[in-house]
Amino acid sequence: MYVCRYSYKLGLLLSVVSSNTNIIYCIHLPTGSKLNFTNITMSIVHIHPSRKDNHPSTEYPGLTNEFQMEHSKKLEEVRSVLKEVGVDTLNALLMIDVVQRLGIDYHFHGEIEAVLERLYTKFNMSDCHNDLFELALGFRLLRQEGYYVNVFNNLKDKEGKVQGKIRQDIEGLMGLYEASQLSIKGEDILEEMGNFSSQLLNVWNTNGDQSQARIVRNTLGHPHHKSLARFMAKSFLSDFQGTEGWINVFKELAKMDFNLVKSIHQKEIRQVSKWWKDLGLAKELKFARNQPLKWYMWPLAVLPHPSLSEQRVELTKPISLVYIIDDIFDVHGTLDELTLFTEAVNRWEDEAVEPLPDYMKTCFNALNSITNEINSKVYKDYGWNPIDSLRKSCIQWAILCNAFLVEARWFSVGHVPKTDEYLKNGIISSGVHVLVHMFFLLGHGITKRNVDIVDDFPGIISSAATILRLWDDLGSAKDGNPEGHDGSYLDCYMKENPGTSIENARCHVMHSISETWKLLNQQCLPPNPFSSCFTKACHNVARMVPLMYSYDGNQCLPNLEEHMKSLV
Repeated sequence: MYVCRYSYKLGLLLSVVSSNTNIIYCIHLPTGSKLNFTNITMSIVHIHPSRKDNHPSTEYPGLTNEFQMEHSKKLEEVRSVLKEVGVDTLNALLMIDVVQRLGIDYHFHGEIEAVLERLYTKFNMSDCHNDLFELALGFRLLRQEGYYVNVFNNLKDKEGKVQGKIRQDIEGLMGLYEASQLSIKGEDILEEMGNFSSQLLNVWNTNGDQSQARIVRNTLGHPHHKSLARFMAKSFLSDFQGTEGWINVFKELAKMDFNLVKSIHQKEIRQVSKWWKDLGLAKELKFARNQPLKWYMWPLAVLPHPSLSEQRVELTKPISLVYIIDDIFDVHGTLDELTLFTEAVNRWEDEAVEPLPDYMKTCFNALNSITNEINSKVYKDYGWNPIDSLRKSCIQWAILCNAFLVEARWFSVGHVPKTDEYLKNGIISSGVHVLVHMFFLLGHGITKRNVDIVDDFPGIISSAATILRLWDDLGSAKDGNPEGHDGSYLDCYMKENPGTSIENARCHVMHSISETWKLLNQQCLPPNPFSSCFTKACHNVARMVPLMYSYDGNQCLPNLEEHMKSLV
C-alpha cells in the first residue's frame, strides 16, 4: 500500500547542528529558556577532515569530492528509472510523487515532464479509471504542473450521488482529498469531492485503527499541495511504505541530496549572520526584533532550489527591514514620528530624513543601503535600468509605510474599521511587497509589461498576501510582540457582526483562507506572464504562512523550530 505520513514533533532546537560537514553550527540557548528566536546566539566552529583522501569540495563546503561523485552516480540511477518507466500508469505516478515529496524533483524536470505528457494523453483518452487513488493522484500531479484535466464526474451514479464503493476506499479518499486542494473557483465537483472525502476521513480518524488514523489525520492536517516538500521530506523518508524496487535508490539519493542542500543552507546562514551583525541595527534599535535566523527561513522555504543561494541571502535583507519597520510602527514610534518617517520614505530625500529621530535615521539609512544594493545587483546580473528599478523599489517601501501609518492612526483613535477596509490595507501591510524584490532578484521575464504588472500587486501576489494576513490574525500571539498595537481581522469581523462567537469568527477566517487558495491556484495556472519559479515561490509563501504564525501558549513556534532544526 502507498501511504504518506506526516509527523510534527514538538521540541527545542538542538544545541549543535551538523551533518557530514567541516563546519559545526552551535545554537546556544540559555538554560531553562524556551526557544523563541530572540534569546539565541550562534557561533561557528571549523573542523578539518581527518582523512587525507577525503578532500573537501570547492563547490559545496563541508562535503567531499567523493561524496559528490557518489551523489552524481545516484542521480543517474534515478534518472534511468524515470526514463525507463513503462506503461504502468500507477507506478509512473508514484515515482513522480515520491521525488516531489522528497524534494529532489528539481533534478528531473525533463524526465518528469515527459512522463506527465504521456499520462495526460492517457487520462484524456480513458473513459473511466477503476482505481480512485490512481485517478486522484494523476489529477493532482497533472494539475500542479498546469495541465487542465476533468476526471471526477464519473465518480457519481446516474442519480448524481457518489458511488457507494468509494466510501470504503480510505487510500483513495485520502488521494481525493489531496487532489481537492488544487481546486479553483467554479470547480463545484472537485469542491464537493473534497468535502465528501473530508467528512468520511474525519469519521475514520475517530473510529479507525490507531496507525491508519494517524495517517488520515496527517493527510487532513497537512495536504501535500499546501505543505513545503523539503520541510516534510524527512518524515516522509521514515514513514513511506512500499515494495517497489526503485524506492530504495530514491531514498538513498534523497538522503545524500539532503546533506548537500544542508551544506548550502549552512553557508547562507553564515552570510546572513555576518550581514546582520555588520548592519548594526540590533545594537541601535534594541526595541526591535533580532531574529535573522527566522527571517532567513522565509527565502529558504520560498526559493528551495539549491542554485538560488544568492537570491535567498539577498531576499533575507528586505524581509528583515519589513520586520524592523513593523516594530517601529507597532511598538516604539509616536504617531508624530511615524508620520515624519512615512513622509521621508515617500520623498526619499536627504531633506526629509533630517528631522527624524536618530533611531529612524538609522533605519532609513539601512533601508536606503539595501535598496541600492539590490538594484545594483539587478542591473549587474540582468541589465535592467537601475534608475527605473530604484524608483519602483522606493515606491513599494512607501506603499508599505503608508499602510503601517493607516493602522497606527486607527489605533490612536480607537477606530475599528470594516473588514473589507481592514483587509485591503492589511494585504499591503503584510509586507508581501518583498515578492516584487524577489521578481527582480530572480531575473525571469523582466520586461516593461511584466514589471508594470508586478508593481500593481497582481492577484498572484495579493492572494498570497491575503492568506498571510488572515493566518497572522488567527495567531494567538503577535509574532513575539504582545505589547504591539496591531489590529485584527477577527476584531473587525466580530464588531461588524454583533453576537458572533470567536469560534464562528475563526471558522469564517478559515473559509476565507480556503477561498483565497482557490484564487491563488487559478492565478498560478497557465497562461500567466510569470515564470514557473516565481509562481511556485508565491505558492510557497502561502505554504510557509501556517508555520510562521502557529504560535503556542508560550509565543513560540514549535513546528517551525522543528523544521529549522532538520534543515539547517
